[in-house]
Amino acid sequence: MSNNLSSYKIFCAVATHGNISSAAKELFISQPAVSKAISKLEQNLNVTLFERSSRGVTLTYEGRLLYTQVEGAFHSIRQGEKQIQRIATLGIGHLSLGVSTTLCKYVLLPYLQEFIQNNPHINLSVSCQSTNKTIYDIENGNLEIGLIGEPAIIGNYIFHPLKEIQDIFVTTQNYLDHLKIRDGECLTDIFGSATLILLDKDNMTRQYVDRFLAASQIEPKNIIEVTTMDLLIEFAKTGLGIACVIKEFVKQELDLGSLIEYPIPFEIRKRNIGFVYPKSISHSLVMERFISYYKNRS
Repeated sequence: MSNNLSSYKIFCAVATHGNISSAAKELFISQPAVSKAISKLEQNLNVTLFERSSRGVTLTYEGRLLYTQVEGAFHSIRQGEKQIQRIATLGIGHLSLGVSTTLCKYVLLPYLQEFIQNNPHINLSVSCQSTNKTIYDIENGNLEIGLIGEPAIIGNYIFHPLKEIQDIFVTTQNYLDHLKIRDGECLTDIFGSATLILLDKDNMTRQYVDRFLAASQIEPKNIIEVTTMDLLIEFAKTGLGIACVIKEFVKQELDLGSLIEYPIPFEIRKRNIGFVYPKSISHSLVMERFISYYKNRS
């Protein structure tokens, strides 16, 4: 485009008012400057845009064609400016987030309720999926932010921790009675005869727990694998075996006694869960507001 934006802005003002002096007043420039800009635009386009008379100016056929297009472009610009202003003032915008089903239920929803109440104009897309899929989608620009367990390697990301969680083993008293633990029997030996209920091996929580089991030279022989934490909890409550769950997510069951913590001679180190997002790209206003909100509440 050989003509700059200001030339078209002057052209639109003159066409709208049909008068050079009125256009000059609107634009806060002199009448000669307006006339010069119009003449230069006509010269560059090699057409006559206005018919001049003592009563003002009127658009030629070519001028009307150009005005239709240019005015439409300026209208789009004005609409864009209004939308940005609304985002800044009302928080209108969109945010895409990835989270596992477990973290969505037990962690995200309690936080999210207040955030949405305070930011009702934000459109939020929540994808319930594995942590590995969330990280992959963030890497490829399909998601802006994820709620995950802290990865061993952060890489080109920022990880903002929300809270610590503790992995424990739980079961029912009936199942413990069924095991008939003998006096002096090593607790780790029970894993050889008991049924252990674990998440599937693709789950990062399962991988985290497996490392501690291996370090303690525990090799479970009877394993039931499930896909979600909720299933782990329900399987354990029915007395099917000993389940590895997150303590903070079975607080009610532990308080009621429907599950009891199975003691082990080693402790699985606590870990963090939090939000992860790229540090190498600029974030939207909605993203900045979301991150700031959770930082102030963690």
